[in-house]
Amino acid sequence: MPTARVIRVHAFGPPEAMQLDRVELAPPAEGEVLLRQTAMGFNFIDIYQRRGTYPLPSGTGLGHEAAGVIEAVGAGVNGFAPGDRVAYMNAGLGAYADYRNVPAAKLVRVPDSISDEQAAAVIFKGMTAQYLVRHTHAVKPGDTVLVHAAAGGVGQILCSWAKALGAYVIGTAGSPEKCELARRIGCDVAIDYRNGDWVKAVRDATGGRGVRVVYDAVGKDTFLGSLDSAQQFGLVVLYGAASGPAPAIEPELLNKKGCLFLTRPSVFPHNADPDTFRANAKDLFDAVTAGHVKVEIGARFALADVAQAHIAAEARATTGAIVLLP
Repeated sequence: MPTARVIRVHAFGPPEAMQLDRVELAPPAEGEVLLRQTAMGFNFIDIYQRRGTYPLPSGTGLGHEAAGVIEAVGAGVNGFAPGDRVAYMNAGLGAYADYRNVPAAKLVRVPDSISDEQAAAVIFKGMTAQYLVRHTHAVKPGDTVLVHAAAGGVGQILCSWAKALGAYVIGTAGSPEKCELARRIGCDVAIDYRNGDWVKAVRDATGGRGVRVVYDAVGKDTFLGSLDSAQQFGLVVLYGAASGPAPAIEPELLNKKGCLFLTRPSVFPHNADPDTFRANAKDLFDAVTAGHVKVEIGARFALADVAQAHIAAEARATTGAIVLLP
């Protein structure tokens, strides 16, 4: 069996707290496959976990998604064989590795139309977008939606997919360059939230009415403005906290802001069993193949340089997805 190179956190802290360990892998257990990982995804939750915002046991690996090629299968594995190209998310922490044993129930096949890098870049972020536009609110033609962090990994997918579904899409981003990217991937209007009153700009873009749905992954810095951006009976979807946790509010505020609906969903319950996960992943991969979801990889880092990837992400110095390569 191979000796795996694995990134682990032995103490919470700055990016330098991550260490590259070498681990002797056991043969895949029953229900597992040995995966040679060709590309690994990055998500902002990785930073929260590295910092200790979401505490982990000492020595835990990081990373939620990767793509690669099956090298061997354990007993009881059906439907997969050595040589198959697959991807996963939510297979337990530890995706930052070049080899890994993964439960077969967590795998989905990668179609020939999608590269390993694309699969690693899109599987977690794309599955997040999938439940947001298909389940949390089934986006339909004529909807107006607001997407915060529109130039980010999930934001880009949300914008392009919502546009393909017929929505009028407004995106916010933190610079003119990111706003230009947001327009390029599907936003009808892109607003630089660092330049002026972005809530007023959203209202102006909707004739004063506000949007049907707000997708907010930023949290603290945008949440109250998100409530002010929604139309009467609108929905505010708080699905992340890139700037910190959203402030607590009294339920009565939702009434005062226009009888709003507020939800705090998560990707994992929406993909809790293998059949549901694979059906949702097929929906995502079909959307990518059709060009409805556009995946822009903004930066690539070697696994050994993962600290640089975290530094760049924390500085908001990248646009689009970050991919780690073995």
